[in-house]
Amino acid sequence: MDIYSIVKTLHIISATVLFGTGMGIAFFMFSSMFGKNLHERYFAARYTVLADYIFTAPAVIIQPLTGAWLVMQGGYDPSAFWLKMTYGLYILAGICWLPVVWIQLHLRNIIATAIAKAGGQEKSLPREYGRLFKIWLCLGWPAFGGLVAIFWLMVTKPA
Repeated sequence: MDIYSIVKTLHIISATVLFGTGMGIAFFMFSSMFGKNLHERYFAARYTVLADYIFTAPAVIIQPLTGAWLVMQGGYDPSAFWLKMTYGLYILAGICWLPVVWIQLHLRNIIATAIAKAGGQEKSLPREYGRLFKIWLCLGWPAFGGLVAIFWLMVTKPA
């Protein structure tokens, strides 16, 4: 296998990890919102943060590195419309993702504090938790949509 195929495979795998981890995190965090037990919410938040460190962060770094290499080695015009759109959408997803990471850490810590203070009762969560969760949810949609659009651009490469 040639180096181009190896880098392209790494690019596709990291895109899959980025998207798949994002979907998994979103599913578990969103589902935890309906849990009555704060220990369940804490479990979801704790592993969401861990998954972001282990999977999402490396994929976020690998994607532009392998993408830039593929553009240069593949003979693509770096200023092509589909690539400019990809750059913009990736930046949009990143702008959404950075505060989401902070929010996830904060949500995890709010839950941990509530568990320590009230033994994990649902009513012990402060209003800030709900407010931050709504922001987390709102930031997820443009990031998700941006990644879906990037997949489409990579496949179709429209002029």
